[in-house]
Amino acid sequence: MLNSLEINYDCSNAGEDLHQLKQELEQLKTINRNDRSIEMTETINRLENQIQFIQTKCDIR
Repeated sequence: MLNSLEINYDCSNAGEDLHQLKQELEQLKTINRNDRSIEMTETINRLENQIQFIQTKCDIR
């Protein structure tokens, strides 16, 4: 997970960052929903938000 995403995010890093974020997200999503802690659910939400931010900011579909 990236520590901080700012409005001045450098889209030249998007490919590598998205790959890393999506891998982390997939690992967490393999855990059954009923077995996830609140912190894990919050991490999943944050990863999804970071992915969406980068895709929107850098116009990636």
